[in-house]
Amino acid sequence: MRKFLVFMLLIFFSGVCMAGMGAKKEDKTAIVIASFGTTYPSGLKSIINILDIVREEFPNTELRVTFTSNIIRKKWQERSKNPKKWLEQGVPAEIINVKGIVATLGQLSDEGYKNIVIQPTHIFHGEEFSDVLEYARGLNSIKTIKERWKPFNKIVVGRPALGTYGDKYDYHEDIKEVVKALRPDIELARKYDAALVYMGHGNEYYSTGAYIETEEMFNEMYPDVKTFIGVVEGYPSLEIVLRKLKQSGKKKVVLKPFMVVAGDHASNDMAGDEPDSWKNILQREGYKVIPVIEGLGSNDAFARIFVEHLKDAARDGGIILK
Repeated sequence: MRKFLVFMLLIFFSGVCMAGMGAKKEDKTAIVIASFGTTYPSGLKSIINILDIVREEFPNTELRVTFTSNIIRKKWQERSKNPKKWLEQGVPAEIINVKGIVATLGQLSDEGYKNIVIQPTHIFHGEEFSDVLEYARGLNSIKTIKERWKPFNKIVVGRPALGTYGDKYDYHEDIKEVVKALRPDIELARKYDAALVYMGHGNEYYSTGAYIETEEMFNEMYPDVKTFIGVVEGYPSLEIVLRKLKQSGKKKVVLKPFMVVAGDHASNDMAGDEPDSWKNILQREGYKVIPVIEGLGSNDAFARIFVEHLKDAARDGGIILK
């Protein structure tokens, strides 16, 4: 009887060992938050807020941050030579040592991460977002003789705040979610009996019609507060906003950046002391201006939009986040 029991135990443990040897090791997964970036330490709080919310949602998934702006990244590379100065100002080490998207993905590959979800924090499908898509497509296309040496199994990209083209996700619904998330800005303008004027970044290469549709959605959802969106680059310009503002009859303006971070554009182009800042132009036109230097990423409801887009991209790509 004793020999029989020993024999059965040997069979059992042999089976367990064989099963363990045959089990496929789970590939490592990482999230990359791709932000345009900022050189302003005060503006970093919006990016940090997004990172904190993503970490809270996926505490067991590796998270990295990358800046897509080459100019901003180079400034941080120079600053990283004296990290103590910036650490004392509360700048996280991951920002001081921030890398570009290719370097960030290369480091993840070296560390064995095979499945990547990139979530850009761009406002709409413009130049920066398009470049992120192309980086992902290029790396996804790499083939190796031996499958196991491919740098990645899959890289997927979440859509920007105002959505993108295609029939998978209705960008009108994405715009609606953004407008709902920014209700506190409406309430602030309502408090001052003011119009709400946003300064967006814009670009010269893609249609910026998403801004026009967003402005229309604001005015449909909150008809008692006149909302206008202009951009630094492209259409609609401040001149277009001024024309609409005059027609509204409002004499006060709450001026805010329609950008994830409140950095150089918000501090200088929007609310700076130079004669050509939006604040000063509006004041010369007779408006009382209430500038608010705060990025949209500091709004938790807005930041969570990126979490939802991240989830959608992961689910569509068959990537499990924990």
